[in-house]
Amino acid sequence: MEHDMEYRRLGSSGLMVSRIGLGMMSYGDPGNQQWGLREDEAEPIVRHAADAGIIFFDTADMYSGGVSEQITGRLLRKLFPRRDDYVLATKVYYPTGPGPNDRGLSRKHILAAIDTSLTRLGTDYVDLYQVHRYDDQTPAEETMTALHDVVQAGKARYIGASAMYAWQFAKTQHIAAAAGLTRFSAMQNRYNLVNREDERELIPLCRDLGVGVVPYSPLARGLLAGTRERDGTRHTRRARTDGGDRPADFDVAETVRAVAAERGVSPAQIALAWLLSRNAVTAPLIGATSKQHVDDAVGALAVRLDQDEIARLEAPYLPRLHSDFS
Repeated sequence: MEHDMEYRRLGSSGLMVSRIGLGMMSYGDPGNQQWGLREDEAEPIVRHAADAGIIFFDTADMYSGGVSEQITGRLLRKLFPRRDDYVLATKVYYPTGPGPNDRGLSRKHILAAIDTSLTRLGTDYVDLYQVHRYDDQTPAEETMTALHDVVQAGKARYIGASAMYAWQFAKTQHIAAAAGLTRFSAMQNRYNLVNREDERELIPLCRDLGVGVVPYSPLARGLLAGTRERDGTRHTRRARTDGGDRPADFDVAETVRAVAAERGVSPAQIALAWLLSRNAVTAPLIGATSKQHVDDAVGALAVRLDQDEIARLEAPYLPRLHSDFS
């Protein structure tokens, strides 16, 4: 099918991903997560994404208690002729059961979790296996060795990390390099026009190490798409606040809207175009609960911001003390 999707290598790895990735957290069991879309509701949206050239899909074992992985696996098998046609990513760390070993990044949990994820996904391997958070209760050597063994066993092609401080990520990468183990190829971090803390250290580190940045929450849970106002008004049924919206964040959102109006495009396209203009960013991961969300994201690829627009968008930003890993 004809589409305008772009593809890029994930960091310095050989893996090609679409420049827009689809986050699968929105799909699950509405009884488990109130705002989750059922599989029959998700299918036309995911199909629309695939038709638009999106081949990068990201889920996690804890999304909707594992239901997101099940839906993701079934839909991708249905929508793509071959397993090699798409890039499938999932994550490990958060509790997946009541036991003390049903969480974290121990060797025991990682080796159990990858098998459980593969069963739910209905596949022999994931392309990218990510640690959802840093585990300060487990030696990093143990975690990196277990992840290396997952790759050696053919159960994951590449490994990635998410939401770490720069020192934590540097430590794990150094341990892997020194021991001849598989290194992380990707960093999934919260990065958008109102969350730019990682520009201080983590993103320069990723650039230096050849690690691809795949931001989550690129629209700050809808704030940058104009789903909520300063007074608490929400414009969509699913608009969620993260409880951390600050007056300066709404200043940014209003600037996004102004630039979008001048351009005749949606605010979401402007916010995503800004992310795509950052040279460390490989592929923002969008959440989509409608086909329009997919169209906005793909349309952002055609928006090239000039330096004046970028300066305007960045000017109202107020730094936070540190990164927010929620």
